[in-house]
Amino acid sequence: METIVETERLLLREMNMGDYDALYKILADSDIMRHYPYTFDERRVRGWIEHNMERYVRDGFGLWAVCLKDTGEMIGDCGLTLQNIEGKMLPEIGYHIRRDCQRRGYAKEAAKAVMDWAFWNTGYPALYSYCKYTNEASIRTAEAIGMQFDREYPDEANGITHVSVIYRRT
Repeated sequence: METIVETERLLLREMNMGDYDALYKILADSDIMRHYPYTFDERRVRGWIEHNMERYVRDGFGLWAVCLKDTGEMIGDCGLTLQNIEGKMLPEIGYHIRRDCQRRGYAKEAAKAVMDWAFWNTGYPALYSYCKYTNEASIRTAEAIGMQFDREYPDEANGITHVSVIYRRT
C-alpha cells in the first residue's frame, strides 16, 4: 500500500478492510471513545473504513491508517476530513491512537505530518480540530502542533464543542 505521509516513526497510508481488526481495537474501546457520542460496534467500524475509502476518491484525502514504521502495525488513524463545524464544512485534522500507544507522541507526530501535508497539497487557508470540550488530550494534541483556541459552541452531539485552528503561513 502506498504511503501518503512518512515521519520519523510512522507511516500514514490509506486504510482498507484489512485494517478492520486493528481499527476495531481503537474505535470499540470505550475509554478512547469516551468523548465521542458513541462507542463503535462492528457495523460502525466497517462503515468508518468504507466512508474513508470514499473520501479518498471524492476528496483526495481522509483519515489514514497510522502505522509504526518499524513493524507496519496499525496503531490508529489520523488525517484530514471535511467536517460540519458550526454549520460550515471545514478541513479538520482528526486522530485516534490505540490506548497502549498513547502518551508516546504518536498523535502529535501524525497530526503535524497531516498538517504539513494539507498545507502543501491543498489550498485551505486554515485547518481545524474539534472535539468535545472535555477532551483535554485531543485539545493538547492540537495545541502541540501549533493550533490555538478558536471558539466553543453548543452542539447536540458534544454538549459543547471546542474548536482549535491554525492558519496557513504566507
